[in-house]
Amino acid sequence: MLNRRVCIHTIAILAGGLATRLRPLTEQTPKSLIEINGEPFIAHQLRLLKARGIEKVIICVGYLGELIQRFVGDGQEFGMEVQYSSDWPELLGTAGAVKRALPLLGDSFFVLYGDSFLPCDYRAVGDALVASSKAALMTVFRNENNWDTSNVEFEDGRILVYDKRTHSRRMRHIDYGLGAFHQEAFADVPERSAVDLADLYRKLLTRGELAGFEVHDRFYEIGSLQGIRNLSELLRSGA
Repeated sequence: MLNRRVCIHTIAILAGGLATRLRPLTEQTPKSLIEINGEPFIAHQLRLLKARGIEKVIICVGYLGELIQRFVGDGQEFGMEVQYSSDWPELLGTAGAVKRALPLLGDSFFVLYGDSFLPCDYRAVGDALVASSKAALMTVFRNENNWDTSNVEFEDGRILVYDKRTHSRRMRHIDYGLGAFHQEAFADVPERSAVDLADLYRKLLTRGELAGFEVHDRFYEIGSLQGIRNLSELLRSGA
């Protein structure tokens, strides 16, 4: 792959899941619209992304996606361009949802989970993808099983093992939740098939096409009640 001089300003937000772990909160409200300190989570998420240099957002919606679209609109309120890609009711999985959104994403882009609040340096992540000359990059955080179960062996700037199902003592890092991709990383993802992003990462790693980049800012998420409390405290502190 040729090294490319690009500055990534586009991100896909994966907001199409059923959020079963948070029911009954999410029976009539998509996870992205759960209120955190009086505002839907996605408002906090979009403001963070804007502050980190993101200009264009593609929200991959599914169940109750029309409610997200109604709240966010075209993104003008957040100073961004926002478009939508839906896989409802097919449920194509996280990689499948990105595959469907590719025509809107351009040649290079970030991917972020819809329940993640990640206060890292996005430009540094994008620059690391370009410098790697690989198809994709996974951000990792030295977690030591503190905030969730560690699932990455990372050494000397390289991902050696990534596995969300089988864990070992050598796994001290965790998939941080922010990926950076060139479009060709999704070339082998079948159209209209359910494929998980974790499985795509593992295939890319096997082929030597997955770079790793360590970030040092703790991740926050609203996929659990404790995660909601932690993020609420962070936002109240003004950090």
